Amino acid sequence: MSAARQLADGIDSFIDLVGRAISWLALVVAVVMGANVFMRYGFSIGEIWAQELEWHILVPLTLVGMSYALRHGEHVRVDVLFANFSARNKLAVDAASAVICMIFSALVVYLSIAFVKQSWAMGEGSPNPGGIGALYVMKAMVPLGFALLFLQSLAQAIQYGLAWTDAGKVSQ
Repeated sequence: MSAARQLADGIDSFIDLVGRAISWLALVVAVVMGANVFMRYGFSIGEIWAQELEWHILVPLTLVGMSYALRHGEHVRVDVLFANFSARNKLAVDAASAVICMIFSALVVYLSIAFVKQSWAMGEGSPNPGGIGALYVMKAMVPLGFALLFLQSLAQAIQYGLAWTDAGKVSQ
């Protein structure tokens, strides 16, 4: 097995591990949202921190989950055009898409670092009275989530590139 394939497989395994672990937050956020709705409409009780807890759970779920979704092909693609491509052209488009996603992810990571550093330095918390502190932790999820997306895109670029090369050998 080539080093490139081993790297891609290692990234896939890591993303699977992280994705499965973070997926439990979907259950947690459903329980929190259900409890908030029940308390608000059943007892007219609503706490700011409880509402903020919802998005404190959703942030890591979505930012980490996007790389897991990409790993398992649950992302959006324009299949109307893609369906008519040859197998080799599909691989080329997928590889190019992965590279574009890597560039975009790297740009988001780079641009968000200063934003996160500033938030950590000031110990940023909720602007709402009674809200959850440590907003800087949620902001730190932005570069982390996009770093994971970069890694998964790298793995896919490698896999599509290798498959494209193999498809070219078969067609010759």
